[in-house]
Amino acid sequence: MSSGDPVPSLPHSAPARLPGLNRWALLGIYIALGLSPIVLATLQGLPARNLWRELSSGLVMVGFAMMLVQFLLSGRFSHVSGKVGIDLTMRFHQLIAWTILAFMLAHPFLYVMPRLLSPDPSAAVASLQRMFGSQGLRTGVVAWWLLILLIPLAVFRDRLPFRYEIWRLSHGLGAAAIAALGLHHTLRAGTYSADPVLAGFWVALGGVALLSLVHVYGLKPILQKRRPYRVTSNRPVADRIWEVVVEPVDGAAITFAPGQFVWLNLGHSPFSVTEHPFSISSAPGERPRISFTIKESGDFTDGIGSVPIGTRAYVDGPHGNFTLREAPGYVFIVGGVGLAPVMGLLRQLQSEAFAGPLQLVYGNRIESQILYREELDAMTKALDLRVDHVLSEPPEGWPGLVGQLSAGVLRECLGPSIHADRLYFVCGPLAMMDSVERTLVDLGVPADRIVSERFKYD
Repeated sequence: MSSGDPVPSLPHSAPARLPGLNRWALLGIYIALGLSPIVLATLQGLPARNLWRELSSGLVMVGFAMMLVQFLLSGRFSHVSGKVGIDLTMRFHQLIAWTILAFMLAHPFLYVMPRLLSPDPSAAVASLQRMFGSQGLRTGVVAWWLLILLIPLAVFRDRLPFRYEIWRLSHGLGAAAIAALGLHHTLRAGTYSADPVLAGFWVALGGVALLSLVHVYGLKPILQKRRPYRVTSNRPVADRIWEVVVEPVDGAAITFAPGQFVWLNLGHSPFSVTEHPFSISSAPGERPRISFTIKESGDFTDGIGSVPIGTRAYVDGPHGNFTLREAPGYVFIVGGVGLAPVMGLLRQLQSEAFAGPLQLVYGNRIESQILYREELDAMTKALDLRVDHVLSEPPEGWPGLVGQLSAGVLRECLGPSIHADRLYFVCGPLAMMDSVERTLVDLGVPADRIVSERFKYD
């Protein structure tokens, strides 16, 4: 977060200079850290135990190292994964979480596998009972059960009967507890972790994981408290959709690339967990004014229209890579409030007087949900911009297209020949994004020419 840097200029739609590692460097570092305990254990030269014990120890060490690295892949550290983007970062985070769970689940059962394969598997059951009841293994057992609870709750959080803020707090505390308990168990019970080098590795990696939580929940709020914002405008812009504008109380606003998002906290202490990711719908040139286009969709957002002018606000960002790359033209395929970050991109292109071809295919359910209609009409006169409105429930006499953003509608909008050199930005409901991306690939658009960003994952 910067308070005094000049507004970034993106002449001719040059790529935004995002911080962070590229995907291959990040993946390489992740794999190296995950395999480090195996390498350090092998270098100790201890006599090999039976295959099942070695496999159990190996999987749990790799799984625990991966889990500790997960703390840095929360989407809150732009200097780690800013170039990769929240979309790939969180998908990887979730995929690895299931892998870690599988490794950890297998750990105690692999220890007793020879007895499970014997003619009398009851001896293995008795051994498991002793293991889970052992006072010396208590911290590991508690961490094991917490992990089994934590990951499914994260995956199915949208179906839980409590607010996002409660889930977020429980997820952070649960992850911290698993890391601390797991570290204690590893150092106390791990055969290979008695070695000072491997023990030092665990302490260092565990310290980084726990410090990452301190950074997100302690240091960042302190910095935000020094740079507060206030709500300067809150107006309806479509049916149940509001435009909230914040400006810094003192000093300059954060610098950002068009299309990025921030974690926005409205009316709460920066130390609270009541913050949510919202795309910035204004362009950098409008600073210190930063606008967000927010739909009433449950929990916090149901009361967005009642947020009064003057409300204290805090921002954490910018994040995301839903940003302009150099291209001869751009196509935006958007559903509903997914227009928010695209408006930031279009406003930036207008400020640059971009001369290339632009197309917006904009789907909504009803006409009253169309955002910034007059501004989009004005943009068609200032830019080489074509706007196709698509309604699934159109009024009588509707002159635009009718239906969903289906393959047939997209073919009608995009024409018979696809411009593979253009960039295709996709934003909207998850099901719509998945369908549109598949259709674009089927139509011949290279996958690396499709830009999208998700805040929710299956």
